[in-house]
Amino acid sequence: MTENTFPVHNTETLVSFYRTDVLSGQEAKHFNKSDLNPVPKPEAVQTLYMRVLHLLTGFRPECHSMVPLLENIQYPAYHEGATYILSVYTRMRQFLPMCLVYDFSLNDLLAPKKQRTLTILSAIMNFLHFRKQRMELVLEKQAKLRSDMDRLQAYTRSNQEAEKKIEMLTTIPPEQQAEADELAAALSHLQTSTMQEYQEVNSTNETIAEWKARIAEETQKLAQLKVDAGNLKEDISKLKSQIVESPEELKSQMEKMKESVKSIKSSIKDTDERLVELQNMVHGVTHSEAEIQQMFSLLQDLESSMSHSKQQQEEEQELMAQYEKKQKELKHLCAEESQLKRAQTMKMDKECKQNIRKQKKKEMKEQHVQEVLGHCNQIHQKREEMAARIQEISGEKQQLKAKISSLREVCSKETEKAQVLYETLSASMDELHKRIETHFTDLKLKLDNMSNF
Repeated sequence: MTENTFPVHNTETLVSFYRTDVLSGQEAKHFNKSDLNPVPKPEAVQTLYMRVLHLLTGFRPECHSMVPLLENIQYPAYHEGATYILSVYTRMRQFLPMCLVYDFSLNDLLAPKKQRTLTILSAIMNFLHFRKQRMELVLEKQAKLRSDMDRLQAYTRSNQEAEKKIEMLTTIPPEQQAEADELAAALSHLQTSTMQEYQEVNSTNETIAEWKARIAEETQKLAQLKVDAGNLKEDISKLKSQIVESPEELKSQMEKMKESVKSIKSSIKDTDERLVELQNMVHGVTHSEAEIQQMFSLLQDLESSMSHSKQQQEEEQELMAQYEKKQKELKHLCAEESQLKRAQTMKMDKECKQNIRKQKKKEMKEQHVQEVLGHCNQIHQKREEMAARIQEISGEKQQLKAKISSLREVCSKETEKAQVLYETLSASMDELHKRIETHFTDLKLKLDNMSNF
């Protein structure tokens, strides 16, 4: 008790708590601070303990005074005064270790002390607060369990509805089976044709890219030739200014320049022809691009239809995933439900066993009460017989007392008579002794006289 794990409250707090949470009726009205301060009253403390035991265990206060009357108990009335004290003491000894009070004694019931009583009542108050909190938590968990069971039932219903919807979506009616097969065949044919068109479009795009690369190379060559022609013209203008007087050299130079001009013209002609060919090819490519654009629009339509079908497939997959998820949740909830059912069955079995035990205990108790009542009746009969015998004995005793008193009176009279006789005898004996003495003295005198003669 030197190191408590609970606060020790003052008298006012304890009185208000026990009046509101433990006592009721007239007991709560009459219970006040003077019952605990300055010296606790044993009757009030015992009443508090009995009410606490009744609140926690359901053991009624009047049951503490019941004596298990047996035939070999002599004078069972003598045990009635101490029975409820010992009953409260034994049950408080069993209960208070849960409140961290391990040294409860009989003095705490018969002659309670103030600080000691306040400590024990504070420990019980702390335990009752803890019990109230635990009961609230248990009630919350029970409410949560009920809500979880309701949710489980709602989930099972929703899963069943989802299964029915999935079956309705996945199953095709027999009147639409032929149309569905036709649509599936058309879809597969459309997929193969779109794949072929995609391959053709890719090949045409590759050829177009090659032709564009060739056109770019030819344009670069043409630009280079134009640059070379400009350079040659500049060289011609420079050479004209540097022409020498000799006609042979001039002729040779002119021939060279003519040959270069011819070669340039021929290359320009070739490039023009090549350019025309390339333009024709580009025109054909644009025409093919228009056709490809038409094919691309068709492919876009196909792609939109494919995307729509993919969306339907994705929705179906999502529904399947939700269905699997719901199935997993349903399995999990079924496992929880099985666990809860097991726990509930175990609890019901325990409750049934407890009810059976309580019924047996009740029957045994009723049988014991009947036996006790029978014993009580026998004891009452014995008491009546003993009372009759006691009355007879008291009558005989009174008669004996009367006889004794009469004998005492006779004895007193006889003693008085004997006393009178004794007094007369003693007086006569005294006179006789005196006479003997006088006679003896006379004889002595005569003997002396005779001796003198």
